[in-house]
Amino acid sequence: MGVEVRLPALLRSLTQGASTVNVSAQTIAQLIDELEQRYPGVREKLCDENGNLRRYINVYVNSEDIRDLGGPDTPLKDGDEVAIVPAIAGGA
Repeated sequence: MGVEVRLPALLRSLTQGASTVNVSAQTIAQLIDELEQRYPGVREKLCDENGNLRRYINVYVNSEDIRDLGGPDTPLKDGDEVAIVPAIAGGA
């Protein structure tokens, strides 16, 4: 079964257009590692040069922000849904 990951448009050029993928990761950090192995370049889009999630990238596990959970160490289990959502900014 695994973990279903919903990908934003900014990553779809790396995933051959896939909007969702399944991974077997047990933490968010492992999820990013697995995505990078399968789709080189994903880490650069999601993480800064220190390996931390970029400030404008939000990650949710079952609709809960990982910043309120365990950050990159947030545990994952079969059936979880992870959404990677870039922050939207702008205005007049």
